Amino acid sequence: MTATVVPETTTRRASPAWWIGVSIVLVAVNLRPAVVAMSPLLEEIRAVERLSGTAAGVLTALPVLCFGLLAPVAPRLAARFGIERTLFGALVVLCLGVALRIVDATAALFAGTVLVGGAIALGNVLLPGLIKRDFAHRTGLMTGLYTMAITAGGGLAAGLTVPVARAAGLGWHGALGAWGLLALVALLVWSPQAWGAQHRPRQESGSPGGLWRSALAWQVTAFMGLQSLCFYATAAWLPAVFVSRGADAAAAGWLLSLGNGVGIAGSLVAPVVAARLRAQTAVAVAATGLTALGLLGILLLPGATIISMAVFGIGQGATLGLALTLMVLRAPDGAHASQLSGMAQSMGYLLAASGPFMLGALHDLTDSWTVPLVVLLALLAPQALSGALAGRARFVARRPSGR
Repeated sequence: MTATVVPETTTRRASPAWWIGVSIVLVAVNLRPAVVAMSPLLEEIRAVERLSGTAAGVLTALPVLCFGLLAPVAPRLAARFGIERTLFGALVVLCLGVALRIVDATAALFAGTVLVGGAIALGNVLLPGLIKRDFAHRTGLMTGLYTMAITAGGGLAAGLTVPVARAAGLGWHGALGAWGLLALVALLVWSPQAWGAQHRPRQESGSPGGLWRSALAWQVTAFMGLQSLCFYATAAWLPAVFVSRGADAAAAGWLLSLGNGVGIAGSLVAPVVAARLRAQTAVAVAATGLTALGLLGILLLPGATIISMAVFGIGQGATLGLALTLMVLRAPDGAHASQLSGMAQSMGYLLAASGPFMLGALHDLTDSWTVPLVVLLALLAPQALSGALAGRARFVARRPSGR
């Protein structure tokens, strides 16, 4: 097996472990708001910018597409500059992308969204590897906190964007731009890690590139992609579904926020439980089942939307937490965890990017939300299957000798 340079070693830590943990959580909080904040504003953006449902689907799919296309770049940047400094650069780009969307031009909206997606792509890939490297004996807890922070960030964006914008007299440009303040805070808190750690790539035996020939790696990737497709498709369009049933934009945003809010419990508990089990097959099937049950309620029981969104949110939070945990549990070391994270998020998010576009296009074709939601429900079957296979107690590669 050939030697591979991996970005997992630093010779000096800039901060104590507890501060690094806090910093990771704060960075994770910023991995969804700039994307999810568009959802409750989407109908207003469509009206002002005169976007069709398909064009709006492209806009909402752009960040997820960037997640997939740029995920393979993250390990290479980290190998050259170090994980800490690469994440610092990603936060800078995130701030720039959010600021660009304040500009009153359709091109700036799309360009800023691309920058936002590119920045988040780096964080998506690098944080699991960082957790594997620095918190190897607390993988379940740290992955749970990391996933909880991602879910909480999405929930805050869904619920607060419209009310804060209305209270402050902001248009949709200002409402999107306000989330740059949260990214700026994360940038400041992360700075000691970026400039205090000394990066030194090391040679690791084994070739993580061989993961592309691993059936288990593809099963992890499929589960990651399908649960992400469901998340981003519903994050983009569920507020529009609720508005079509008579809710106003603020109420629709709060319903989406409710799902993300209760999903925090699932996103925290699932990784902790999964890390204690030898195999995670049952967790994958149960979490996907909850997602299906909640989506069925949204589709068939309009009068029980709150309960349906709560069940749906717990299922989605749990599947996200499990998907991120599998990237760590199925890898024998930090090098393979980073590579598996890159593969699963690259191919997975490319698949997920079709979700918002698909739902928007189906809605345009059918002038109804029933068919799009039924198609989304059907995709939960292969999600459960891939999760069951990925949950088996195996590694994507042999453990390196001497470990």
